[in-house]
Amino acid sequence: MHDALTAWGVHAVTLNHVPLGFGDHHWRATDTSGRTWFLTVADLAYKSFLGPDPGTVRRRLTLAMDTAARLHDDDGLGFVVAPLRTPGGNTVVPVGDRHALSVFPYVEAASGDFGQTLTADQRVRVLDTLAQLHSRAPGGAPVIAPRLAGTDRLAAILDCPDAVGDAGPHSAPTAELLAGHAATLRERLEESDRGAAALGGAPMVVTHGEPHPGNLLWCGGRPLLVDWDTVGLAVPERDLWLVTDDPDELARYARTSGHEPDRALLDLYRLRWDLQDVIEFVDWFRAPHRGGPDTAQAWQDLVRVVERLGSGERSSVR
Repeated sequence: MHDALTAWGVHAVTLNHVPLGFGDHHWRATDTSGRTWFLTVADLAYKSFLGPDPGTVRRRLTLAMDTAARLHDDDGLGFVVAPLRTPGGNTVVPVGDRHALSVFPYVEAASGDFGQTLTADQRVRVLDTLAQLHSRAPGGAPVIAPRLAGTDRLAAILDCPDAVGDAGPHSAPTAELLAGHAATLRERLEESDRGAAALGGAPMVVTHGEPHPGNLLWCGGRPLLVDWDTVGLAVPERDLWLVTDDPDELARYARTSGHEPDRALLDLYRLRWDLQDVIEFVDWFRAPHRGGPDTAQAWQDLVRVVERLGSGERSSVR
């Protein structure tokens, strides 16, 4: 990381690990002038929503980070906590074959927590922020495919759960879990595919993808959005379901944005959220892995999501 940081002209004198979030790795760096930076290192082997291999993931991650930088630098969206560009214009720099570094300004603000319940005033502020984002020109933002990536892979495993293999301590339990819920998971996949068919031709806007409380910073009552690797062109409901299902609040968004939220699409993206988790965790446990806090948390989350899908419930993350 010391070497990679020099691409930004940053010469770090301290690097302190920051144990936040789930997926990427973060550090706080201080350079020789005393300025502080926030570093995000992506593990390209564990971002299957961006692609099947590290090379594809790095290209798509770069496209996402470039989009965030454009939204902040060119479109003037101050709520976008965007990566900084190197003098050569790069937002992502490789760190070996498997990792990639992005550098952000260090923002002094109150951070939210995943699963936190926002107040009514906070929800309105987030909706107003999203209305601004959704009004921006697409630019070069990546397109989010109507059909959820990885569904064919999960469907094949449901037909043969033993295909999970024996790559680590959670492989066999994953196969057993999928076998016990195979019928209902197939139904949920079919439901997702039917919804995806309804997305054809729907107007798309620039969406964040995961504007939940854990990806919000609060600065003087104003929400700032972090974690832009999921940015992409999709229907507004991809963002909205994570904020509210209150009719009055959605009506306010409609007045502000000119778009009337579609309840069926809100439900579709609620379902897709859970199925995406299943796909990513199953991919994780099919690959070589070891026991530890990260895999233990992932296993607990996989069980929780699969059981919820099996019962017909839907995620209520807000």
